[in-house]
Amino acid sequence: MLKKLFAHLETMRPYTLLWCGLVSLTGACLAYGDIPPLKISLLVFFIPILGWIAGLYLADYYDKDLDAIQKPHRPIPSARLSSREVLIVGASYAILGLLFTLWLSLLNIILVFIAGLLVLCYAKYTKAKGLLGNFNRGAMTVITYLFGVVSISTTSAVPASLWILSLVFFFHDTNSNIIGAIRDVHGDKIGGYATTPVKYGIRLTLTISVILSMIYLLLTTGIISFFPLVLYPTNFFLLFTVAILILCVMYLILFTSMKSLTQKQSLHAHELFVAERIIFASAFIVGIASSALLSFSFCIVSLVMTLLSQYLLRERYELT
Repeated sequence: MLKKLFAHLETMRPYTLLWCGLVSLTGACLAYGDIPPLKISLLVFFIPILGWIAGLYLADYYDKDLDAIQKPHRPIPSARLSSREVLIVGASYAILGLLFTLWLSLLNIILVFIAGLLVLCYAKYTKAKGLLGNFNRGAMTVITYLFGVVSISTTSAVPASLWILSLVFFFHDTNSNIIGAIRDVHGDKIGGYATTPVKYGIRLTLTISVILSMIYLLLTTGIISFFPLVLYPTNFFLLFTVAILILCVMYLILFTSMKSLTQKQSLHAHELFVAERIIFASAFIVGIASSALLSFSFCIVSLVMTLLSQYLLRERYELT
């Protein structure tokens, strides 16, 4: 039983979960002008996490043949979890998330179904199709952000600045998905997955990534400077600067090791991106929240939980 429970924990990838919750909460905070009431905050934070977990189970189901080639230690190919069990548990998380969404608006319910279609499309069709799959992932994160926004406002009441900001999360997660695929380039090539690194090589993939980073960083700076979205710009730019520094360290690792880049180095580089996105999303929350102590504490706890779970679980799941 403990072995099976640990296999479920591995499948859930706890080091990825808080990001989607933070993106949704960011949308709600910016639409509300502060941290929303507790009920709304909890719903918009945890519902996307439930949906994200469901998506991870679905992805593992569709990737089981590829994992049998390059990662036979994973739960399904190692027979610690059956394909049927993975589908049932994943569907249970999806249904639970939908039930909680009934406490929110009709728009939230509609977005849940759109997100579900995007998850299915990514897991079954676009993941192996280069930039199309990366853009699919970016679109999923946009829906997550809008899920938080419409929990507070109707679409007609959403200001233009919040619509424009959705592009930031699109380019950010498209980029994160590209970097995450570098570590699997060898296995993906064998398995017939034409991911961006497989199609274009590491050098061009990193060039595309840098361009995407410049787009979302410049877009963020322009939006925050032009629109009065954050009430505490000093708090925002403090975390924003930290996120940029982490991103620079990631690129330093990837570019300096490009000719002899190992799977472990690629994984550690993406781990930095995972940390960066926690800080990046948190920057908007600390920039709008009236309680600096609460918002900074939430950021620190989220970052520690993410880093700790990465340290304990990720290398085992990805490389062992």
